Formats: sequence, structure tokens, C-alpha cells
Amino acid sequence: MELRQLKYFLKAKELMNFTEAANAMHISQSTLSQQIKQLEMEIDTPLFNRIGKRIQLTEAGNVFAEFAKKSVRSSEESLLAMNDLKKLSRGSLMIGVSYGLRSILVPAVKNFIQNYPQINLEILFETTDILLKKLSDAELDLVLSYQEAHPAENFTYQNLFVSEMMFVTSTNSEFSKLKKINLKTIAELPLAMPFDGFSTTHYVMDLFKQNLISPNVKMKINDIPTLIEIVENGIFHTILADSTVNDRQNLVTIPITENKAERKAVLMQLKEAYQTEAMKSFSEMIMKI
Repeated sequence: MELRQLKYFLKAKELMNFTEAANAMHISQSTLSQQIKQLEMEIDTPLFNRIGKRIQLTEAGNVFAEFAKKSVRSSEESLLAMNDLKKLSRGSLMIGVSYGLRSILVPAVKNFIQNYPQINLEILFETTDILLKKLSDAELDLVLSYQEAHPAENFTYQNLFVSEMMFVTSTNSEFSKLKKINLKTIAELPLAMPFDGFSTTHYVMDLFKQNLISPNVKMKINDIPTLIEIVENGIFHTILADSTVNDRQNLVTIPITENKAERKAVLMQLKEAYQTEAMKSFSEMIMKI
């Protein structure tokens, strides 16, 4: 079997459509179908069920996909190793970031680009759930996020800093002068929170649950800047890590009394992935911020 056949198969698995997969790989649909058919003949097992114009992955296809990913990843990592011999003279670095860590990202990017202008950066802001899935699939090199309650065994973690979870409200709010606030009081207020895929929301909802309190969440939104703007305008209140809002003059952050609710910001990498010189250099820079 050939590496390109594995790539065609994985793209078809991802999109579940031969035509779309062919377009994504910049080949004809007939070429992709033929290559996948040859692959199935070589392993003597169908990888897809073809139902009219639709395709479905077979049980064998699901199993084969894991081996295909490893083979493609191994091939790509060998090329990365060869590129590293050129001392960061070319290449790219793909970084996933949760919104709360944007403040440390910018200075690290500035330092990196000044030192390695030949390296292209691709930066993705997304929910932690999506970032970790992409990191696990080797679609990202590094992820900056808050650590989940149960660290995954296939990732390595480097601690960056600890950020306290705070009640966040507008400077014009009647609560803005409080020195502390408890969860019961917060639960009675109209709250806006990030979507469930955000690690912050996981953490906050668990905090309420542990204290047997049901919060009054009136809105969930997948865009943190818009969420912050809504709170600034006094429409709702929220709970966020203080590092997320420490540069907003129209917001007040108030400690929560129940316990010292803290989040650990971390740099995550895929444990089994090859560590390129670009990854190592960026990691060193982000640790110094």
C-alpha cells in the first residue's frame, strides 16, 4: 500500500464523501475512488459501505483508520526531522489556543517571529474540547489552555500559571463594590456562560454541582469577546478566569467565597509526536512570558 492511498482513505473518512475528499486532495473523484478500491483489494477487506452516493465506514475501516493515522504521522514526522536539520530555516507551527490565554500568546508570537521569520504560524482559537481532539489527531502541534479535571495520558503538560475563577460584572453593576460573593448569590443572578465545549463552563458547572446549587444561566455563547462585551454592558454577569478579563477597564472581578477556585494554565503537546525545533523554541518562549 502507498502513503497517498492512506491519505486519500483518511480524508474520505473525515468527510464521508468521495467527491468532497477528492476536491480537498486536489484530485479527481475517480482517482480517489480507484485508489481506495486498490487499497481495499490489497488488504482484502472493504473499508467503506457504498450506498448510492453515500458512504459509511465499515467496522474494519474504523480499525484500519488508527493504523493509517500512525503510518501517515510517522511519515510526516520523518520529514519534520529532516527539516529540523536546516535549523528552523523553513516549516510551520500549528498552535491551538483557548481564549483565556490570548494575553500570553501575543508576546510569545512576537518573540518567535522576530527570531524565526522563516517559520509560518497557524493559530486556532477554539473550545478546549475541539482543541484537544485536534491535538490528539495531530492536527495541532501545541495547545494553550486550562487543564481539565482529568489530564489525558496521551498528552504532556507544562504548567504556565494559575488563574483564579472570579465573578465578573460590569463596573456599573450594583455588585461591583463587593469584596467577595458566594455561589448562592451568583446562582440567583442572570448569567451568561461560554458553550459547554469550553473548559471554563465545565469547571463552573461542576463547582455549582459540588455545592448543590443550580445556576440561572440565561445565555450560552461560543464567542468569548462577545460574551465579555455583553457583561460590560450590564446585561448579564458571568464567571471567568481572571486572566481572561484582566485588561478590561469596564469589568470588575470579585472573588468567590466557597473555595479558592483556581484553574491551571498549561502548554499541551501530544506525547508520542516528534518534537520539532520550532515546537521546542516556541515552548521555551511561552514559558518565559
